[in-house]
Amino acid sequence: MKQIYFIINPKAGNGYCLNVWGKVETKLMEDKIPYFAFFTEYPGHAIKLASQIAASNHEPKVVIAVGGDGTMHEVVNGIVEYNNITLGFVPGGSGNDFSRGFHIPSEPEEALSVILHLIKKEAAIIDIGEVTMKDDSQAYFINNMGAGFDALISYEVNHSKVKAWLNKLSLGRLVYVYFLLKKLFSYNCTTIDLSIDGRRHILEKTWFVTVSNQPYYGGGMMIAPKAHPADGLLDITVVHNLSKLKLLLVFISVFWGKHIQFKEVKTFKGRTVSIQSSSSLYVHADGENLGYTPLNIHIQTKTLKVLTRVGSMRETGLKERDSNELQ
Repeated sequence: MKQIYFIINPKAGNGYCLNVWGKVETKLMEDKIPYFAFFTEYPGHAIKLASQIAASNHEPKVVIAVGGDGTMHEVVNGIVEYNNITLGFVPGGSGNDFSRGFHIPSEPEEALSVILHLIKKEAAIIDIGEVTMKDDSQAYFINNMGAGFDALISYEVNHSKVKAWLNKLSLGRLVYVYFLLKKLFSYNCTTIDLSIDGRRHILEKTWFVTVSNQPYYGGGMMIAPKAHPADGLLDITVVHNLSKLKLLLVFISVFWGKHIQFKEVKTFKGRTVSIQSSSSLYVHADGENLGYTPLNIHIQTKTLKVLTRVGSMRETGLKERDSNELQ
C-alpha cells in the first residue's frame, strides 16, 4: 500500500475536526494501518505541508485532507505541480461540498473505510480550475469559484464569529443563509463583461457568476447540477436581472438544482473564462477569498488523481466531453 499522509486542520468546524480526527486515528490504530499525520497551525499552512510531502521524494503517496473545503483547497494548491500524489478527503468542516460532489461519506469512520478501499483501485483523474488574478497571482480550485454576491457571502462567513457560534450548535450550514439575508437588501448589482472561449456576453444587473467543476457549493447548494469534474469543461452559472425578493426563490430552489429553470439564470460551459465588471467584485475559490475582479480562468484537464466513489468518473467524463464537442 502507498504511504498515507493526513493533513488535519484542527480549527475546521470550530474545532469539531479534532473529534473527526480522533475517530479516524482510532480506526487506523485498530486496523494497524501505518500513516503520517500533520496538523495545520495557520491559514495557508496546508499548502506548505502538502507541497513538502509531495516533494520529499518521487514515490507515489496518498495525501488525505481532514477538514473543510478550505483545507482541501489548500492541499490541492500544494500538490498541483506534482504527479505522484493521490488525493483523499475526510470531511470535518461545516460545508464539506467536496464530499458531496465526490461521494465521500460524512461519517469519519465510514469515510476512512471508503478511502482505504479506493486506495487499492485506480484513482479517478479529474480536472481543476486555474484562476489568474489582475496581479498575475494564481490559485487553483477543485469545487468552484465565484465573483459577486456569493463571493461576498463567503468573505463574510469566513470572517465572522457567527460561523463559530452556529458550528457549536451543529448548525454551521445556516451561516450562509444568515449572511445572505443580512446582505441581500444592501447589495448593489453590477454589469459583468463575461467571455467564454472567446465569446463575449454583457450581463447587466448581475448578482454573481459562479464557475464550477462539480455540482455543489455553499454547504449543499446544487449550483451547477450538470457539472462533472472529468468532462474537460467548466460550468458557468450567472444570475442577473433579478429582483431581491425573487432571488430568495432562486436561493431556495438551488438546493435541488431547480434554479436553472428561472429565465434570469443563465448557464454555459467552456474551457476559458474571463470576468470583468463595472465595479470591483469579491472573488472566492472553494469558498476562500482571492481578491477582486478582473480575472481569468482556465481549465486544467486530467490534472489530479482523486479517491472518489463517483462511478466510472474518467470514462463518463470523457463521453460527456466528446458529446459536448459534437454539439
